[in-house]
Amino acid sequence: MNELPQQLANGLALGALYGLIAIGYTMVYGIVQLINFAHGEIFMIGGFGALTTYILLPSGTSLLVAIPLMIVGGAIASVAVATAAERFAYRPLRGAPRLAPLITAIGLSIALQQLIWGFYPEAKAARSFPEFHGESFKVLDNLAIQRADAFVLILAPLCMLALGVFVSKSRSGRAMQATAQDRDTAQLMGINTDRIIVMAFAIGAAFAAVAAVAYGLDKGQINFEMGFILGLKAFTAAVLGGIGNIYGAMVGGVVLGLAESLSIAYIEEIPGMQQLGGGAWSNVWAFVLLIVVLLVRPQGLLGERVADRA
Repeated sequence: MNELPQQLANGLALGALYGLIAIGYTMVYGIVQLINFAHGEIFMIGGFGALTTYILLPSGTSLLVAIPLMIVGGAIASVAVATAAERFAYRPLRGAPRLAPLITAIGLSIALQQLIWGFYPEAKAARSFPEFHGESFKVLDNLAIQRADAFVLILAPLCMLALGVFVSKSRSGRAMQATAQDRDTAQLMGINTDRIIVMAFAIGAAFAAVAAVAYGLDKGQINFEMGFILGLKAFTAAVLGGIGNIYGAMVGGVVLGLAESLSIAYIEEIPGMQQLGGGAWSNVWAFVLLIVVLLVRPQGLLGERVADRA
């Protein structure tokens, strides 16, 4: 039990990362009822965009100066790819049966992976990513927060706060809510729904880029395959929290991150379950949690409150 505060902190940081990515899934689904399975690769593109920005900076640039520029560079790359995907891959299929855009999203996911693998320099292996140096922040005798974890724990709530204010207070945010409730009626009321849909893709992509920078700073490397499992986990978080609910995405991410962290630490301590603990089983327990929650509450933890959909 002495490890519990540390495991909770680890789970919160991991969950905040999942939540940042999950926002993209839930915003797009809330407006166009599309599950964008290429969003994991949008996250990956953001990581490589951030790395490219760092490489282009003058040698010796301080990491504190570089990180904001890396976030901007990663966001530009992610938003460009996401909006291009919406315009050329998804918009022509908007009136098609739902299976068509779903298959398109899967194909786009594979294509983006292979484009980075084939054309980004030295991307066939993991690429080194700048990371924080220095000691972790000692909070308690049994709790130390790594600098990368502190980064995501600070940035994720700020991003959520900014998104919440934007959706509830701004003209475009209210247009998003109207489009999510009834796209045809919103269009009749003079809302440019195409612009709103592009905006949803762009915001989700920008959040994914922030998550990619946080991931790279934590792991010290990125690779062309990293979007697959993290995208799947983020989609799980969105469903767990209630897909279509922007707050549910972050809540689902935090719950999923805590479940993973605690299962890694404590499942193997249960008599007879030593073979089911450790990091190798963390993915399994995450999806077990999803199944249990959906059996009890099919709409997710926070449901799908129409007023909050965006």
